[in-house]
Amino acid sequence: MNKQIEQAYKDRPRSTVYQIVVSVIVVALIAWSGSAVEFTGGGANGGQIALNILKGIFHPDPKLLFNFTMQGVPYLLLETVCIAFLGTLVGAVLAIPFSFLSASNLMPAPIARLSRMAIMAIRTVPAFVYGLMFIRVSGPGAFTGLLTMSVCSIGMVSKMYIEAIEDLDIRILESLDACGCNTMQKIRYGILPQLIPNFASTVIYRFDINLRDATVLGLVGAGGIGAPLIFAMNSYRWNEAGAILVGLIVLVLIVEYISTRIRVKLTRG
Repeated sequence: MNKQIEQAYKDRPRSTVYQIVVSVIVVALIAWSGSAVEFTGGGANGGQIALNILKGIFHPDPKLLFNFTMQGVPYLLLETVCIAFLGTLVGAVLAIPFSFLSASNLMPAPIARLSRMAIMAIRTVPAFVYGLMFIRVSGPGAFTGLLTMSVCSIGMVSKMYIEAIEDLDIRILESLDACGCNTMQKIRYGILPQLIPNFASTVIYRFDINLRDATVLGLVGAGGIGAPLIFAMNSYRWNEAGAILVGLIVLVLIVEYISTRIRVKLTRG
């Protein structure tokens, strides 16, 4: 048996020339792309700033870290979580009609294509740009972050919803139809049990992403802990920046642990 395998390996089709050509093309593309990179050099005190940030993380300001007023880290982290949670929830609800309209197994092809184009258009704009746009509409604050997170969530969540809808087991619906079930009963017992675990897992995963994006959106005034972080770093208050970063690290670890456990539970039942 081993001899047959070795012989089959020796007799395999040779594609050395093809591999060499592909390798040369890839290397040439990498070299061409690298030619556009300009190294302007780091700041004169860049290394010292990086060292100060590390010192701030290991020596955070305890007064800010355990300050339970509206200016303290716990409140700012809570605001960030609320922005991410509500933004994810609103986006997940708004994504439901988009996903059903885009499902090729439920809708005619022209309607599905138009809906998919709308979803792609929404996904094209980065979250940072949405944040700048909504600040002009509703002003700086947590509500701007909520609007931004909601719109940004629609694109990805809709795409995942569509995959879940198109993977529906039609045989279950046919069995319920043979049993004389009406439309509402087929939705209740045939569609929802298949979709809810996938939908919930997608929403939880998107919440993880939004929690990190909400921190970045704070830099443009969309609420949360991002603005105090950039203000502390611009003012060289490294202990305060370290306290905020420590709070963020702890928050992300806790949320990651909880969301992972929930997703595993939904997947394995």
